Amino acid sequence: MAFEITDEFIENLVGLIYGSNDSEIKKLFAEVHYADIAEVLDEISFDEAIYIIKLLDSEKTSEILTELEEDIREKILENLSAKEIAEEVGEMDSDDAADIIGELSEERQERVISALEDEELAADIKELLSYEDNSAGSLMAKELVKVYETWTVAGCLRRIRAQAKEVSRVHSIYVVDKEEKLIGRLSLKDLITAKNEQKIAEIYIPKVDAVNVSEDDEEVAKIMAKYDLEAIPVVNDNNVLLGRITIDDIVDVLKEEADKDYQMAAGLTQDVDSDDSIFQLTKARLPWLFLGLIGGIGAFIIMGLFENTFEENAVLFFFTPLIAAMAGNVGVQSSAIIVQGLANDDVKGSINSRLLKEMLLAALNGVLLALFLFVFVWIYEGKLNTALAISVSLVIVIIVAGLIGTFVPLFLNKRGIDPAIATGPFITTSNDIFGILIYFMIAKMILGI
Repeated sequence: MAFEITDEFIENLVGLIYGSNDSEIKKLFAEVHYADIAEVLDEISFDEAIYIIKLLDSEKTSEILTELEEDIREKILENLSAKEIAEEVGEMDSDDAADIIGELSEERQERVISALEDEELAADIKELLSYEDNSAGSLMAKELVKVYETWTVAGCLRRIRAQAKEVSRVHSIYVVDKEEKLIGRLSLKDLITAKNEQKIAEIYIPKVDAVNVSEDDEEVAKIMAKYDLEAIPVVNDNNVLLGRITIDDIVDVLKEEADKDYQMAAGLTQDVDSDDSIFQLTKARLPWLFLGLIGGIGAFIIMGLFENTFEENAVLFFFTPLIAAMAGNVGVQSSAIIVQGLANDDVKGSINSRLLKEMLLAALNGVLLALFLFVFVWIYEGKLNTALAISVSLVIVIIVAGLIGTFVPLFLNKRGIDPAIATGPFITTSNDIFGILIYFMIAKMILGI
């Protein structure tokens, strides 16, 4: 049964904290998963959360810290000494420890690393912090199980037992040569069924997927998703085995990328959340809102150029919102499909073939919608040429909006710019302007105004 945070639970916990009933608090959390405890800490005051962190043992609180929201974790770390932080990260895998320490100032980083009792972990953290952000190196953990091709099966089993104590979850056994270069992987079944005196070189599998330490984390995510990998080894330019990346880290990457793309599509220029200050939220939203304002002024200017058209056929004015809305909706639909395809690496072939397909799709949808609109306008207005002008305009506007929504993200992706920026306000605003311009130009041509 899933753990549920109730008002009664929180009230009871707060009462125990202010009553300094430490033994009862430990009993309360004894069987609770660390991810659930992290949610509980989000529900109580900061001072109460600090009390819990300092009360529970480091083995549990180290896991809790990795699950907390970054801003809450940052505040908690500010209230812990370098030695206390060192005790926490000392219980973590190297990748999680590096992530936590990386959030500190350079001065505190040095003090925490110096306070670590495990010298090997300290060295691993320093190495991981040296890699570029969003690279495979910054994402990997140093803990893994590796064996040498020259070992016998019996010797290999003994050494694996020793190595596995330091690895929380054994996904794969990697095989290296005497120069530490990755040459393959070892099947647990083959290892168990092999004879004790056999060499690892005789039974290992030479085929193994790996990523370079400088590979972008999004590319790593694509590779692991494509081949359904739970873990993937990381190597340097000389194919020396450095570490491994596990699926839980990739899930975090995918979540962060999805959140970023969603915010960009909504017109937010930087990573923000609802708890940020008004200044931060305004700074993130204002640029795209200003773009929308410019777009609205552009549409106003275009409509002013066709003032005479309005005077002689006022019904056109009332269909302007419909044309603009359809242009924006079609553009966002097209761009969303392309951005999603690019993110999943599903967009293949040339840009021209993709544009042709989108044009045909938009034309089909446009014609179907225009037929309905044609009948409505004809019945409502009683003028065949007016119905024809509005309906033809709708078809052309939908086709153009579809082409823009397809071309812009493809173009941005070719230029190394995140295509997610193409969705939302950018596409909507540009298609509004083009849609209104096309609408009045075609209406003027057909009506002869």
